[in-house]
Amino acid sequence: MVRASDQREEYIQKLKSFSAKKIYDISTLIGDDKVENDPMLTRSQGSFDFKSRLSMEGAEEGGSAPQTKDRAPDVDLMKERFAKLLLGEDMSGGGKGVSSALSLSNAITNLAASVFGEQRRLEPMSPDRKVRWRKEIDWLLSVTDHIVEMVPSQQKNKDGMTMEIMTTRQRIDLLMNIPALRKLDAMLIGYLENFKYQNEFWYVSKDATDAEKGRRKDDKWWLPTVKVPPNGLSEESRKWLQFQKESVNQVLKAAMAINAQVLSEMAIPDNYIENLPKNGRESLGDLIYRSITVEFFDPEQFLSTMDMSTEHKVLDLKNRIEASIVIWRRKMIQKDGKSSWGSAVSLEKRELFEERAESILLLLKQRFPGLPQSSLDICKIQY
Repeated sequence: MVRASDQREEYIQKLKSFSAKKIYDISTLIGDDKVENDPMLTRSQGSFDFKSRLSMEGAEEGGSAPQTKDRAPDVDLMKERFAKLLLGEDMSGGGKGVSSALSLSNAITNLAASVFGEQRRLEPMSPDRKVRWRKEIDWLLSVTDHIVEMVPSQQKNKDGMTMEIMTTRQRIDLLMNIPALRKLDAMLIGYLENFKYQNEFWYVSKDATDAEKGRRKDDKWWLPTVKVPPNGLSEESRKWLQFQKESVNQVLKAAMAINAQVLSEMAIPDNYIENLPKNGRESLGDLIYRSITVEFFDPEQFLSTMDMSTEHKVLDLKNRIEASIVIWRRKMIQKDGKSSWGSAVSLEKRELFEERAESILLLLKQRFPGLPQSSLDICKIQY
């Protein structure tokens, strides 16, 4: 029991230390009462029951269980969703599907894109869309209830003696992160609800004439046209909108921090390692390699000399840096306990270069938080 508690505290400390890089304080999203009392975390680890879940959803939405004829479409949709997960998205059944983890990740991503992609106005989410999101995300997350690990627990016998036994518990990272992500989800929907009573701007109807819609200043024709009073928004409304923007940004940063923390703990796939260059110099290129291996190194000065005019160039630099870090770490492990005679670079220098590359990587993440996932991250997710 003590070991399980220590393991849980250790994971929370990891999240706190990760958020200490000024990304977001994730600890505020994880409360002890939330973990202990959340019904989503205390469900039985038994077999999944379609009928009981649909009955529970019906009670939550309408106060009573749905009728059989109304429930039939939900049953069919749920069967389709879970069949796709089981087959790894290969509905032909040919065994060429992706892993279960990737299939589940893709399903959640596609659902979020489908539901929130339709939300193109700053207004509360429609009830139907909100019900669909909560229902279908609950279906997908129910799978994680069965991703468990063995933990020690205390059991009291009839004779009064206490003995330690092993019981199942939802895996620690899921136990910590899912409640936090649920809270972020509720916060995001809540921010949309805040626009319920605003009346200083409005949207032009789809059926409006071109004269009513006015001329757009961009080429995003699919977005609705917004209108403001002739004198513009009031100062109070501007401040309020800015506050809403900053709040949503914090939600994004927190979600990205959780995602980055999970990715950092994943093992590096063999597929990525097999395609690495032979050494750090080959990965970085002569110019970058010389800049990192100089006697006096400053990461800020290094980045100032790099061409980061486009997102593609920044991502390419990040990929090179990450690859060199993996190469140097692997060589340090291979050389550990062995003689380094004949090696062009000593163990101490490799460790120094790896630390410098890490500092560059940290600066890149701070300067470009919205950067697409690197080759290493994509490989971890895929394999």
